Amino acid sequence: MQNFNNDHPLKNKIQDLLISTGIKKTACYNKMLDYTIKIFETQGLGQDYYGYHNIDHELEVTYITLLAATWEKKLQKLNQDDVKYLYTAALFHDFDPQKSVDRPHEESVIQFISLDRELKKLIDEAKLDVEIIMALILRTSYPWTGEFRKKPEMQMKECFERSEITKNNPEKQSHYEELGWFLSVADRIGGYAISDFSTSMEKAKKNAHAFAWHQSVIVRMSVNYFETLLNNESQMCRRVLHALPTETRKNFMNTVLAFMKLRQDEIRIESKFEYENQKFQTKIDSIEERGSDEFINSLTSIYHELPQPLQLQKFDFAKYILDPDTIITTLRLNDDKETIIGYAKGGPLENYHLYAETEDENYGKKNTVFLEPIAMKLGYWGLGGGTRLRKVFSLLANTKRYRYLTSFALRDLIQKKMGSENVEFVAMLDPEHWDYYRVDLFGGIV
Repeated sequence: MQNFNNDHPLKNKIQDLLISTGIKKTACYNKMLDYTIKIFETQGLGQDYYGYHNIDHELEVTYITLLAATWEKKLQKLNQDDVKYLYTAALFHDFDPQKSVDRPHEESVIQFISLDRELKKLIDEAKLDVEIIMALILRTSYPWTGEFRKKPEMQMKECFERSEITKNNPEKQSHYEELGWFLSVADRIGGYAISDFSTSMEKAKKNAHAFAWHQSVIVRMSVNYFETLLNNESQMCRRVLHALPTETRKNFMNTVLAFMKLRQDEIRIESKFEYENQKFQTKIDSIEERGSDEFINSLTSIYHELPQPLQLQKFDFAKYILDPDTIITTLRLNDDKETIIGYAKGGPLENYHLYAETEDENYGKKNTVFLEPIAMKLGYWGLGGGTRLRKVFSLLANTKRYRYLTSFALRDLIQKKMGSENVEFVAMLDPEHWDYYRVDLFGGIV
């Protein structure tokens, strides 16, 4: 079997853990690891994939699950077969190479596992029951409440009835249900336990983009995610965390605290606007002002806070700040320094390479300005600054005699504009609801 991405930082660590568990004949488990990496890489789901559920996530969850399971085996809370099942289910838990959305779809995963011959061969070689593996994966459905729980729970029971190990054995079924819960919590702790905070924040931004969340709710939803995990599933969360090394456990809790601090900062900023006369002001900066190191560094810093899929012109960002054809307006605080906390930036459509599935009939006609995703410092989203930036940018584009403005935005925001402005969809980029739209500037301002 051909190896892919042999230098992935977690591959060797996972292999070392496999050996340390005392599992004999680890060759088939190493083949599973190679096969997973190969499929993710060849399907465009490697480390450069825009979404959260890429090969990094798959291996992070596998590593954390195996790390915790190894300790539980030493304490005799799990046996050797439990470790094998947890490892295999973790490795394949988001195994949906032909995914239509970034968000995990457990039914697609189960279907792929059921039909993939190479995968079935590897599972048979390991002498594992594929029905139990599928049941564990189904338990990773999130959230595990209400209507979201009913269907996967029913499918788990069907898996148990088809398995010779668990059929008509409530005690065994209960045991594997608990293992599935163990895997589910390890899945959600995963990358947040082995990443620094900046990497964890990037994961949160990617996840928000995949769920079509507005930038203003990234921190709020992240805090809610961690609080739900720590409070509503405290029993299993404590169990998994206590099975991890001290530094790994500490790293996870520091990440949680950092997100909570960011949420406190957001509330503090909102309070200043509400009660302390803090205000925004927009500014159209001259080409001379744009040439200063302070200006370029300020915009570059804010630019890097965008989720990676929204970072356009990544390698020429500073260059286009100085391009006279680039339109820039900044959002500033009304303080002594006129601190820049956001900006709108764009230019001729022809300066941009859009997504492959996006075709614009006006490309080459030089009648369209492209507005890049609005960028703002964390904490200032949701206070109306983005709307002000868009309006000033549109007015500037109008004065430069552009007929059309195009940009990307979340689908629901575009739909809201369609009722009152001359807005039309150009390309609806399923699955992530991040769509390409056009505005007729002669008919109205964004």
